[in-house]
Amino acid sequence: MKIYDVIIVGSGPAGMTAAIYAKRANLDVLLLDKLAPGGQIINTYEIQNYPGFSSVNGADLAMQVFEHTQALEIEFDYGTVEKIETEEREDGGCGTIKIVTCAEGKTYRSLAVILATGTKPRMLHVPNELDFAGKSISWCAICDGAKYRDKSVIVIGGGNSAVEESIYLAEMAKKVTVVTMLDLTADPMACDKLKSLPNVEVHEWFDIKEFLPGEVFTGLRAVSSKTGEEIVAHGDGAFEYIGLQPVTEPFAGLGILESHGYIEANERMETAVPGIFGAGDSNSKLLRQIVTACSDGAVAAQSAAAYKKKCMG
Repeated sequence: MKIYDVIIVGSGPAGMTAAIYAKRANLDVLLLDKLAPGGQIINTYEIQNYPGFSSVNGADLAMQVFEHTQALEIEFDYGTVEKIETEEREDGGCGTIKIVTCAEGKTYRSLAVILATGTKPRMLHVPNELDFAGKSISWCAICDGAKYRDKSVIVIGGGNSAVEESIYLAEMAKKVTVVTMLDLTADPMACDKLKSLPNVEVHEWFDIKEFLPGEVFTGLRAVSSKTGEEIVAHGDGAFEYIGLQPVTEPFAGLGILESHGYIEANERMETAVPGIFGAGDSNSKLLRQIVTACSDGAVAAQSAAAYKKKCMG
């Protein structure tokens, strides 16, 4: 079976950047993902903090980066990674061979692995949420926003994603109601723009207690954590932006995750397992942005190249 120099798990900004840098370091690279390349930025309508672009559509940016990988003839394959194991090299050399097993029945082998699997949205876990999840409750405004044209919609959350997607939804919806458990914590400029929109109503410091029961989505009930006031926010659908959790379950057996499930990696993106590196939003880190993901990917690729040189001579 072929042994790659490096397998990169995840094709968001971190993974694709790692692939580009690894290929330019003359490594034999395989880029793996269970979904389309791009990661979460595919679902972002407008990105305004990526250097060189005053404004860029997330899906467009993702496609440009993926096209860069293809121009370098980097191998890409679809695969849902279930586990990663290590075995000693048959030639007795230093380092171990990493065995990457996918749910689709495919198995790959490499000298090094870069884990760049990112994060996924958290859920509220309140009554009736599961009844509407994936139907009237969504986590992607660019995917599902159009069906609320001239209707009312609720956005839950107050961070950058919530505020930016609320602004996007306000362009088509009749009314946008924002309910956040804290205050608005997004960039001040974005918050000011949101509050200036005539069809937006913001409720800060409200805990969501339930989505209203019924065959059809009609809204939610929330209670103020400051005053105890109860409100019922009505809408034809809702979008949740309440934080993220790392997509790292398949790596739990490697001993490289911290208590919240994020990958522990040093400044060289090295984990506790030699030859396994972490990059991007799935790492334990201070700031999760596209630019920091790209930076992680570049560093991880250089570290993987150094690992190969050390092991192969």
